[in-house]
Order: sequence, then structure tokens, then C-alpha cells
Amino acid sequence: MSRPMPPTEATPVERSQVSQRVAASLARRHAREKHFHALGIGATLLGLSFVVILFANIFSRGLPAFWQASITLDVHFDPAVIRISERPELREGERDNEFRQRLIEWENEVGMVNFNRIIQAALVEVLPEAAEHPRDAARLVTSGERIALRDMVVADPSIIGQTRRVHLLTDANVDVWIKGNIDRDRPDSQQMLSARTREWVDRLHAEGIIALRFSTALFQNPDSRSSLASAGLRGAFMGSLYMMLIVLLVAVPLGVASAVYLEEFAPRNRATDLIEVNINNLAAVPSIVFGLLGAAVFINYFKLPLSAPIVGGLVLSLMTLPTVIIATRAALKAIPPSIRQAALGVGASKTQAVFHHVLPLAVPGILTGSIIGIAQALGETAPLLLIGMNAFVAAVPSGPFDQSSALPVQIFLWQANELRNFFEARTAAAIIVLLALMLSLNGLAIWLRRRFERRW
Repeated sequence: MSRPMPPTEATPVERSQVSQRVAASLARRHAREKHFHALGIGATLLGLSFVVILFANIFSRGLPAFWQASITLDVHFDPAVIRISERPELREGERDNEFRQRLIEWENEVGMVNFNRIIQAALVEVLPEAAEHPRDAARLVTSGERIALRDMVVADPSIIGQTRRVHLLTDANVDVWIKGNIDRDRPDSQQMLSARTREWVDRLHAEGIIALRFSTALFQNPDSRSSLASAGLRGAFMGSLYMMLIVLLVAVPLGVASAVYLEEFAPRNRATDLIEVNINNLAAVPSIVFGLLGAAVFINYFKLPLSAPIVGGLVLSLMTLPTVIIATRAALKAIPPSIRQAALGVGASKTQAVFHHVLPLAVPGILTGSIIGIAQALGETAPLLLIGMNAFVAAVPSGPFDQSSALPVQIFLWQANELRNFFEARTAAAIIVLLALMLSLNGLAIWLRRRFERRW
């Protein structure tokens, strides 16, 4: 029999070669790891740089729009011009509808007053030559400010006969001229203001009578086409608010209830598999398709009013529903099975185990998914265009059935306005407002998740 050969020891040269190969392999792997980390950091920095550039561009364009040119005048509410009857008072035994009708008639009477004469007289006090050139002087103050004076009289008729110092918005072209958004070297034929008006604006600006002040009109006024400087976001903001309330009341309860049933109670068969596949597919459907669905169903079939928040809210609810369902199911799946088993082990029913133990623990994830879905719906534009919410509405909606616009649609309308020098900054300002709302909702989602989150 042959004996087994004893193991031979590796020579020092062979051990050195193996060590070199191992060291080279480790060096290559470490180099690849460093390259991967560098690529990851580079991609992150590149993405952040794009975000910074986007925000810097928007804020640099939009922040100046929050300050608007206004002229300070001592307005005398001349009784010779404001010839109106006394404000009606509620009579004893008079019904509210009758009093309201008399009050509306009185307000219409106030609206017939020529407040432009009041403004013209105030301009003459600071600019005597305005009396000889009333047409040029009228270009200093935007036409919508006569409505502001009317509202002052309606709110307090006792100011008739008094003199009040007020800040009136200047015309949009005056604002553009002061901010330098137009080339001052252009010939008169290419200027929106006459040479005399431009000279007056520069003089009043130097004297501090015309100055840039924080624009409350941007938040307090609805949109306007007759008085561009008075155009604001109030109507669009209220329209978006009503739509988000409808999404909150429709999409969130339906989505959470559907997710709880599918995840906890529904039998596993082909029908539920088909439903789950369709829900995932609906989450990827373009938003404009939901707009077509809303126009066909809610407007053409159910005869709901065109360009109303109720229709926009229902369309956005359909669009948000898959997101809420998927987020809720993910939150329910994240709950450890031991929670369910423990509840069932102490005698709780399936319903009690879900609603008393599982669902409360899933609330942070449900809230996060729901709020993010609502924030996404807040910025949607395409479906709203198809249901007519791009129509010009100069009033603030008093309810979800009144016609209105929405913040994204208002941005869409302003960016197409002819007076680009004025509305380019105003469009960016509206984007800032919309971004602030969306970031606030996302921040609320993060806070709620951290506030109610539990770790096992």
C-alpha cells in the first residue's frame, strides 16, 4: 500500500504572490466602493443644485411682486360728489330679507357715485398740473381703487365730508416703470405711459408720494382684467381650499376604508387580485384622464355646475384615491403580526383586533400618505382645465358650488397675460404661495409621522 503524501508547505515566494493578489483585489474593491460613493454624492449634489437653481430663479422673480407701487393721497370724501341717502337701518318688525334688499339697493346707490372725481381731486392736491391733463393723471391710479373707496363709504358712511390719508395702488404700468422692468430708453411710441405721466411718476417717487409697499391686494383681491394692478389670489385660494376640503372628506375616508377591507378582510382570490392590480394601475394614470372622466360624468351626466370647486374636488378625489389606498395598505402591512395574534389570543374578534389595535398603530403612515396625496392634488392643473376652471372668475366663491378658479390654474392664466413685464413677477409670486402651501402640507405629514410613530 502506498502512503499518503504529506502536505507540502507553500514556499515564501508563493505566499508572497497570494498576498499580492489579495491586496490587489482588495484595492480594486475599495476603489470601486469609493467611485460608487463619489457617484452617489455627485448625483445628490447635482439634484440639489437643480433644486437650488429652481428655487433661486422663482424667488428672485417672485419676491419683488410682494411689494407693489402705491400712491399716498389725502382723499376728501366730498359730500357734493357723494350724494347718497342715509344707510338703511333695520326697522321694527321688518323681515331680514326686506332689510337686506333695501341694503343692497343702498349699496348700489353708493356704487353709482363717481369716485374717479374724488381721486382726481386728491391728485390735484399733490400734482397741480393734473387738473389740466386729467387723462394723463388717470393713468397714475389703477381703476380698481374706486371700488376700494366705495367699500370705505359702505363700511363707514360717516367718513363723508372727512379727509382720510389712504394708499392707492398705482396702475400696473407705473409699477413696471418704477421697478425698472421696462427699457426707459425706448421711444415714446413703444412706451405704455405718456412722457408727461412718466415724468410725474419719477417726481412723485422721488418725493416719496409713490413708493413700494407690501401688497395686501395680492392676497385680499380676486382676479381682475379691468384693473390689472388689483388682481389677486383670493378667489383662486378659496377655490383650492374648497377643493382640498372635498378631497379630504371624500378620498381619505373611502381610501382608508377600501385599504382596510382589502388588507384585513378581503379573501385572497382572483377578484381581489384584479382589484389590487387596477388600483396600482390607476395610480399611474395621467391626471388629464381624470379630467376627461370628470367632465363626462360629473358635468355632462350629473349636471354639476361648470368651473365649480365641487367638480374639481371630486375629480381630484378620484385621482388621489389610489395613492391613499396604497399608502394605507403599506402602513397596515408594517404593523407586526404579533399585534393581531395577541389581540385574537385574548378573545378579541377580527374587527376588534383591526379597529382597536392595528388601525390606531397605522395612523402615522395613513396620515402621511393622505396628506402627501392631498398636497399632490393641490398642484394639479390639467384635470381642472378640462372641467372649465380656467374660466375668468372675478368673484370670491362663497361655497363649493360657486364658480371659481384654483391656484395652479391662476398661475397658468397669469403666465399668458399680455402685460408680461408685470405678470411675470406676479406669476412667480403665485408659485411661491403654492409652493409654501405644498411644503407646509409635506412638513405637517412629517411632523404627524414623528409625533405618532411607534417603534417595536
